[in-house]
Amino acid sequence: MLDAVVVGAGPNGLTAAVELARRGLSVEVFEAKDTIGGGARTEELTLPGFRHDPCSAVHPLGIGSPAFRGMPLDRYGLEWLHPELPMAHPFDDGTAAVLARSVAETAASFGPRDAGTYRRLVAPYVNKWDVLARDFMSLPLSALPRDPVGLARFGLDGLPPYAWTMRRFRDDRARALMAGLVGHVIAPLSGVATSAVGLVFALAAHANGWPLPRGGSQSIADALAAYLRDLGGSVHTGFEVKRLDDLPPARAYVFDTSPTALARIAGLGRAYEGYRYGAGVFKIDYALDGPVPWTAAEPRRAGTVQIGPSSREIGAALSQASGGTAPETPFLITAQPSLVDPSRAPEGKHVFWAYGHVPNGWDGDLTDAIERQIERFAPGFRDRVLARATAGPPQLAAHNANYVGGDIACGAARGLQLLLRPTLSLSPYTTRHPSVFLCSSATPPGPGVHGMSGHNAAKAVWRALRKADRG
Repeated sequence: MLDAVVVGAGPNGLTAAVELARRGLSVEVFEAKDTIGGGARTEELTLPGFRHDPCSAVHPLGIGSPAFRGMPLDRYGLEWLHPELPMAHPFDDGTAAVLARSVAETAASFGPRDAGTYRRLVAPYVNKWDVLARDFMSLPLSALPRDPVGLARFGLDGLPPYAWTMRRFRDDRARALMAGLVGHVIAPLSGVATSAVGLVFALAAHANGWPLPRGGSQSIADALAAYLRDLGGSVHTGFEVKRLDDLPPARAYVFDTSPTALARIAGLGRAYEGYRYGAGVFKIDYALDGPVPWTAAEPRRAGTVQIGPSSREIGAALSQASGGTAPETPFLITAQPSLVDPSRAPEGKHVFWAYGHVPNGWDGDLTDAIERQIERFAPGFRDRVLARATAGPPQLAAHNANYVGGDIACGAARGLQLLLRPTLSLSPYTTRHPSVFLCSSATPPGPGVHGMSGHNAAKAVWRALRKADRG
């Protein structure tokens, strides 16, 4: 009998497997697809030689993840590449605000009326990322906070909806950039704790940047899997699990899946019937004949470019997508991997990654609306397109079963569900089946390629097995 079986070879499943194997447990991972990675894969989607990330591309929370930092992943080929600017946010007047490694450079891009406000907002936390990250990304209630005063202050700043925080800024440059940061979790700006979302992404940039892994996001999954094998674990691909009986006998079963898939496979009935999935995304991967011809200079140096010229426009797009309407003017998140990693495209060519938000399960085509928005800030963009690969919610869900209805967050990150995932519980990784655990991004700390949900779940499994041994 194995000590643990992990279902799903995404970053959280592989992290959980590594953490258990490091403690001397026998672990095997089973993945339905023919390749590992989940939301961290890299494929030639358009033309030969153009390597795209079908899901995540930039990893603000990956490089600073306590889980990843505790592993020797660099020995297994993981190398982080930093663009000159983590992120840029262009406006209709041809200028742009930026999220830079430097707080001063970021504040200056907002203009004199809001520079001081931004500096005061981030100053209490900017040199405390490592401590704060461990406190708000680690297993809930498992230990006292390392910086209780700092965590409490962060809570006071972060728990209000971002619609309240926007009132601190006098001009819309700062409001729009920060609203875009909140939009990364596909939630309306009026939701509880959305201020914390914007702050976390900003602080991550100031502490560690928003890097991309050399070779693409697949490098993260490949490094985790290689480390796991060296620890004695194994990974099986092309193995779809439909019920627990499909798996070998084990003391614990750990699922890097959606809660509804877990309930179906493990026979938990209506255990997660209250869990809700949020808006989906419509994503396009481009093969380009040259770099994106941004009007503003700053986006030409940025790994990520947010496209939404006003906080009002961003808020409307997020609300429409969450409310069941595809926005005519979508808010876009785009990435430019080949600016810092020439290996991703043939010489002189580029890959480009963009998505806008749409209703869950939407089966329309947002290509024209997305390209109109890009052309608005990069005239002539369409002339550089060699090929494109589009994926709406149905295609994304087929690519990764955790993206239910195209929801790349594996569950709506809004309301109390942003904080209490997947149910109201002191132990969100356990289930009513004593041998079954959940480790996907449907558990705290939530979406992102950081492995912390798997890290935290592994702790819960380890404690449960030790308790059983003592009994």
